Amino acid sequence: MQPDARQRLWMYRTMVKSRCYEDAIKPAYLEGKQPLFNMAKGPIPGEMHLSSGQEPCAVGVCAHLRADDAVTATHRPHHVAIAKGVNLDAMTAEIFGKRHGLSGGRGGHMHLFDPEVNFCCSGIIAQGMGPAVGAALAARLRGRDGVAVSFIGEGAANQGAFHESLNLAALWQVPAVFVIEDNAWGISVAKNASTAVQRNAERAAAYGMPGVFVPGNDADAIFAAAGEAIARARRGGGPTLIEIETDRLEGHFMGDGEQYRPSGELERLRARDPIPAYRERLVAAGHDAGALDRAEDEARAEVERAFAFARKDDYPEAADALTAVFA
Repeated sequence: MQPDARQRLWMYRTMVKSRCYEDAIKPAYLEGKQPLFNMAKGPIPGEMHLSSGQEPCAVGVCAHLRADDAVTATHRPHHVAIAKGVNLDAMTAEIFGKRHGLSGGRGGHMHLFDPEVNFCCSGIIAQGMGPAVGAALAARLRGRDGVAVSFIGEGAANQGAFHESLNLAALWQVPAVFVIEDNAWGISVAKNASTAVQRNAERAAAYGMPGVFVPGNDADAIFAAAGEAIARARRGGGPTLIEIETDRLEGHFMGDGEQYRPSGELERLRARDPIPAYRERLVAAGHDAGALDRAEDEARAEVERAFAFARKDDYPEAADALTAVFA
């Protein structure tokens, strides 16, 4: 299964939008935090985890999903949220802690919830896997052909929730797809220093489900693997585990000194940035360069509008802290 011209253009535009979004967050996040970095200061307090470099993972999978399909993501969620169709104005307002954010400014960037497109994420490692299994089970019990996709990092494959979720998903044969975004680093710990197997896709065999490894951070290859897994889930074939080789072009969080990276690694990763590489592929395949330029301009303008909306939005009233709280 290969994407058609329309799908390729959507994937490119969405990857560009995701990257523009992260590039816009960087200066906004650093406001008020310099010269002495203080995570609590500025218009966006707290930690910030950027997904630059991992855009192919999101678009290759989400190109096959509908609004009623459920997606859970990690603490590095923006590329997946954008690809799933989360409202960009409300998402940005949420990150700024503003009144018209997805959760009224309560959750911040690691806790984005958009019921309109069935998206959520969490700062807890592997937290979204159990809810994804539940969402997949609910779709099957209701007689619907919906699927649930859980994105995790490679470090989450060593969590108990990973094995519990895969076991139940396989036991119940629910329509779930588990996607490991392997960027080779669990915070500052290299994968080969924390994980006993070279490929986490091999772990799928222990639960009787297909395990697929997709090398090269390749959007088209991810599209093909995800398309097969999602179609299989929709027709009642059960879960699949997909491991994607990807790159993290930024630190674990903004402010990360990244001293743990080997010399020259970051330069090598940036030299194989997936977005310009994908543009070159599309042009070589006959896509109009002008259409790609327009897609870039549209994506950039959409991001600029979202940040303008968030900055102009009001902060919540103090009394709002007492609403949406369960006692």
